[in-house]
Amino acid sequence: MAARLGGLLHDRHHRLVTAESCTGGWIAKAMTDIAGCSDWFDCGLAAYSYEAKQALLGVSLKTLETHGAVSRETAIEMVSGALVNSGASVAVAVTGIAGPGGGSDDKPVGTVWIAWKRRGGYARAQVHHFDGDREAVRRQTVSAALRGLETMLNAA
Repeated sequence: MAARLGGLLHDRHHRLVTAESCTGGWIAKAMTDIAGCSDWFDCGLAAYSYEAKQALLGVSLKTLETHGAVSRETAIEMVSGALVNSGASVAVAVTGIAGPGGGSDDKPVGTVWIAWKRRGGYARAQVHHFDGDREAVRRQTVSAALRGLETMLNAA
């Protein structure tokens, strides 16, 4: 899937930025594993802490305190901030609870928000509830993020 996405990004003259929390750079790794990615990959930002989300992506403290790191609002601010702080034209952001700890009744382990955005466009965010251990949740997050990116690119 990453190779197909690379082709779409290249053919449509887009550059990609990733903003990742629970995947810790795995989306960026998947994309940069593709030879020729320098034509369409701008940068990957791994922002795990509140402080990193604020400093690297411009997520507001109010958003983090009101909605938490794992929320629609945070994912949208992450994807928007990634575009502001890069030379990319399209972005994907993920924030979630990969486990094994950290979950709650309203945000159990496996809860992940993914957001996508084009420069100058509106962000789209989607919540997922993945099953499995930490690696399984992260793997499913990467796959869903890439599928959503492909959907966004094909909608043009």
